[in-house]
Formats: sequence, structure tokens, C-alpha cells
Amino acid sequence: MDKKEIILKRLKELADLIKKHNYNYHTLDKPKITDQEFDKLVKENDVLEKKYPSLILKDSPNKNYGSKIKDNFKKIKHESQMYSLANAFDDNDIKEFIKRSIKFLNLDNDDDFQYICEPKIDGLSLNLVYKNGNLVSAGTRGDGFIGEDVTENISNIKNIPSKLKKNFPAFIEVRGEVFLNKSDFEKLNSKLANKSKFANPRNAAAGSLRQLDTSISHSRPLKFIPHGIGKCSDKFDKIEDYYNQLKNWDITPDNLSKKCYSVEEIIKFYNQIDQKRSDINYDIDGLVVKINSFKLQERLGYVGKNPRWAIAIKFSAEKANTIIQSVDYQVGRTGAITPVARLQPVNLGGVIISNASLHNFDEINKKNINVLDLVEIERAGDVIPYVTKLVKKNSKLNSKIKPPRNCPICKSNVLKEKDEAILRCSNTYGCNSQKIGRLIHFVSKKSLNIDGFGEKQIKQLFNLKYINKIEDIFHLYKFKAEIIKLEGWGELSFSNLINSINKSKIISLDKFIYSLGIRFIGEVNAEILANEFKGLDVLISSSNNISLLENIDGLGPKAISSIIDFFSKDINNETIKNLKNHLSITYIENKSLNNFFSNKHLVFTGTLSELSRDEAKYLAKTKGAKILSSISKKTDFLIAGEKAGSKIDKAIKLGIKILNEKDFLKKINL
Repeated sequence: MDKKEIILKRLKELADLIKKHNYNYHTLDKPKITDQEFDKLVKENDVLEKKYPSLILKDSPNKNYGSKIKDNFKKIKHESQMYSLANAFDDNDIKEFIKRSIKFLNLDNDDDFQYICEPKIDGLSLNLVYKNGNLVSAGTRGDGFIGEDVTENISNIKNIPSKLKKNFPAFIEVRGEVFLNKSDFEKLNSKLANKSKFANPRNAAAGSLRQLDTSISHSRPLKFIPHGIGKCSDKFDKIEDYYNQLKNWDITPDNLSKKCYSVEEIIKFYNQIDQKRSDINYDIDGLVVKINSFKLQERLGYVGKNPRWAIAIKFSAEKANTIIQSVDYQVGRTGAITPVARLQPVNLGGVIISNASLHNFDEINKKNINVLDLVEIERAGDVIPYVTKLVKKNSKLNSKIKPPRNCPICKSNVLKEKDEAILRCSNTYGCNSQKIGRLIHFVSKKSLNIDGFGEKQIKQLFNLKYINKIEDIFHLYKFKAEIIKLEGWGELSFSNLINSINKSKIISLDKFIYSLGIRFIGEVNAEILANEFKGLDVLISSSNNISLLENIDGLGPKAISSIIDFFSKDINNETIKNLKNHLSITYIENKSLNNFFSNKHLVFTGTLSELSRDEAKYLAKTKGAKILSSISKKTDFLIAGEKAGSKIDKAIKLGIKILNEKDFLKKINL
């Protein structure tokens, strides 16, 4: 065999090996070799092709890679945000949901309400975009604003037509759930090796849809059921009208949905679905309740990431009895010390549970729980399992579970704040567990959303001292030589991580504020702060102004105190200063809010007749206004209803314009 024949043979071997390992990595998500070993194969192939161009194969990896099998999914921006549902767990939660809606809309009762109730499918959310009746894109939920473009992967799903029939709008986002039937899931799993089997139908659906090799997605019997609508150029009066139109387009809604007229009907239907869910050929984890009228939905709007006009009633929590074998303690990013029960492993809803939260020591004493006791544990949906009650005491053990005097991680003093049942480590900035918690929070989906950088990787690199502070994440490229040699790493995975870090460097102001992990500043409060100050420097310079913060509608005293405390610390300001060198932090003004009240500061007083105070505030915010709680020179308008108090006198003294409810509604275009 001459040299050329030897080279040609090796090129064929490399092509087969690269194809095989690409399939294992991208399609099965079960790599058989390390990234470093894979990179060596690719590099050897590249060197040979460069040296012997006349011997390049027709099916060279460099020709095929990136065609059928994509490198990764492109990102796709949703035209309107994809929201998530708040959860209810019992009848009282549903009653409270309806009471809140009635109060917000300033109604006497729910006589004007009709409800569409439908099973909550345990699948993967999908957003379909149709322009002039043609399907142009399909995207996963992602963070609600940007998802993954899976348009090629969904082309074989029967309930997703590529073209709508007549009477379609010029533009529409159709939202729904991709899933696998239970029977199809069993068939799929039976064909996979044990290590490749999916844990449940939802994971199988997600794994099948998110295939870089689209032929795999096409070969699997994915289903789609619509349940929502995003941006649309046409208007529908009710959900049922929209669903009827979907049927005309061959996008069939769930035939188990039901229209209800009262809370009693909702609860009755919920119980019916709960009893028959084992007979339904797809996994459901609750019942979704939506107010039928789109006009009422628009008035109710959203709070944070959740619509006010819909809620998900989760099915009864699954329970099991087991024995507490030991108790240890976890320290979170805010220093909270949580006692965790290590359990005798027990099967709960198909998942083996070996740990459960004990919440806090007041709960432990209240339930009279100790090591070796038989206890009941509960798990509802994706909530962390927790110990609900004592079933049987172990008479041999009389001692009690005692709270630690020192942090189990750094040995610092433990504090118990006033009005809190939780113990906290006092070493806020020196405790390694709190440092790791802040790092995990910073890279999480709702923060910087750095793909491939989870808890496992954070802990590994922290323990090896490659990262210690948040800003160290942006210097990881310096440790490439060391990291690619670690278990679970290689050139490919390291390169993917650095790419993800670089992509995360453009971040909205509200997400950045959230990423800092300030206590009591969740997504809603982060958004309030971003809309109020519009810039990070303005927020920092205003963070010690108590009267200014107290005048921001929606910020409670705990959040205000936490903001002041956070920005008073030099270590936090130094972190922010360093992060600004790496990040582009942007505040994007919503230009569609071109209204009389855009960027105006409003204060409400008195009783409104047409709207509730909450709805009036929400409506003003959607038009770009900022709501203050008290009159000051900064106030642009006082909106005065009936029985207005002393705020009117103060407004007159300061020369602030006063509008009655009728003028307010006129100016806001109602």
C-alpha cells in the first residue's frame, strides 16, 4: 500500500469516527470520548486535508458538518413576551384568584366572567409565527423574550400546518405545547439503550425537539396542542372564538377544555380531570384556568412574569413515608441556613427522593421531628420535596435536632433576624457557600443566562480557585490550558463556555439588577428599579435617598432597606465597577409608549369609580408613566378621585396639575 492509499484510508477512518462521535454528542447527548479526544480527530483530519487537498473526500467532515447537523441553535426573538403562569394548590387559591380579579377590575362580583379551563400539558412551550398565512418560524420559550429557533425541527408535526387556510390574520403568534403521548414515549424508550433512556415524556419531548440533527426530530412522533396567542394583527373577542378559528386552520386545541361560569364549576371540573388523568394519553400536571374575555385579559394585564387573568391549579402533591437518616445544613447565597433531611431513599411519582427540606428550626420543633423518625414527605410539581409531618417517633432517640451556633461552612456566627424564622450566616462576603450561591445566581437563566455553566461547573472551578468573585467569570479564558485538562472538560466544551460568556455581555438593566442577587429584589422589583432610574449610575447615586425610594410605587420597606444596605458596601460597588468593564448594560425605552403620560410622575388619591386604583396605576404604567406614592416637586400630575384627602392641598401649594378620573381616562385614551 503506497503513501496516498494510507492517507486516503486514514481520511475515511477519520470521517467515520467524526460522524459517529458527532452523532453521539449532538443527537444522543451521550459522548463516548472527551472533547479533547474529539478535537484531536478533527485537527488530524484538517492537517491531512490541507497537506493532501487532492485526497479530500466527497463526504469530508468539513463539507458535511454544519449542514444536516447544525453547530447550535440560532436565537429567535419573540414579537411579544411569553409569560409563565402563577400556581394555585387548592380551592382557596382559586377563590383568591377570582377575588383579586374582581377587585382589580372594580366589579361587585364575577358575573361578567367566563372561564376556559383546560389540562396543563407537561411539555415544552413553543411559539409559532405566521405571516400572511405562512409559517415563518418556531421558537422555544427561552427566557420569555428570546428562545431557540427550532423551525426546521417541527416541520413533521401534523398539528402545525406550514400554511393556514382562509381568514387568517396578516400576523399571528400561536402558542402551545410540544409533547409526546405516553404510548409513544414507551415505544421510543424501548428502542434506546439504558443509559440513553429518557426519565419522562416531557424530557423525551424536549430532547426530541432540540435535536441538532433535524432528521432525529422528524423521526419522533411529536405532538402539538395550542393554548395561547401572542401578538396578532386581528382581534378576537374570546378565547373560544380564537380556538374555533384555530380548528379552521387545522391547529386543533385540546378537546378536554371546558367553559365554566363559576368557581364551583371550576373546582368540580378540576376534580374530574384529576381523577381521570391516568387515563389521558399524555402527561398533565394541573388545570389551567383563564378568563375567557380578551378585553378583560387586556385590562387585567400582567404582574411580573405572570398574567393576572390566568392561573394553573396544580394536582395534589404526591406523598410518601420514609425515615430521616440524618440532618445537615445548606447555606444559600443570602446566608440562609436550611436544615435538610437525608432520607432513606423512596420512590415518589417515579422519582427517587433521598433529600427533603425541613424549612427552618421553628418548623422542626412544631412538627416534633428528629433523626430516625418516620415522616411523611411531599412533592408538588417541580417544588423541592419537603417533610410535611411526623408519622411515628423513634422511641430510642430522645435528643432534639439543635440549630447550629456557627455556620456549617465558614464557622462564623449565626444570626436570627427580627421577625424571621430563618438563621443566617453573618459572614456575608467571606462565606464560600454564599459566594458560590451568588455565582450560580449570576449565571442563571434569569440573569446572564450563560449556557453550559451550571452549579456543577461553578463549584468545580471555585474549588480549584479559578473563580472567586463574580467578575472572575470574565477572566476564565486565561486558564484555558488548565481547565481543558479537567474531567468533563475539553477544548470544545471550554470554547463553548467562552462563547456563551461573550454572548452574555450585552444585558438589559433590569436583568443586571436582578443578577446582583440583592435580597428582596426579584424580577418584578428589578424591573421597577430599571424603569424608574433608566441607568445603573443613576440607581447607584440614588440608592441612599430613602425618601426617593419610598416614593416609588411597588417597592416595599424590606426591598428599600436592602437596596440601601447593598449599595452602601464598598465590596458591592467595586464588583459593579469591575463588571461594567466587561458588560454592556442597556436600558431600552419602549418607544410604543408614546402617550400623554409617557415618562410623567403620577400620584393617585381618592376613590375612582370606573377603575380600581390598582387598575388605574397598571394602565398608567403601560403608557409609560411612573407612579409615586406621595406628592413632591417631582410629581407631574395628581389623579384625584372622590373623597380625595390632603394630597390635593399639597398639590395646589406646589403648583402640580390635578386631573379628575374623567380627564385621566381621556388623556390615557380610554
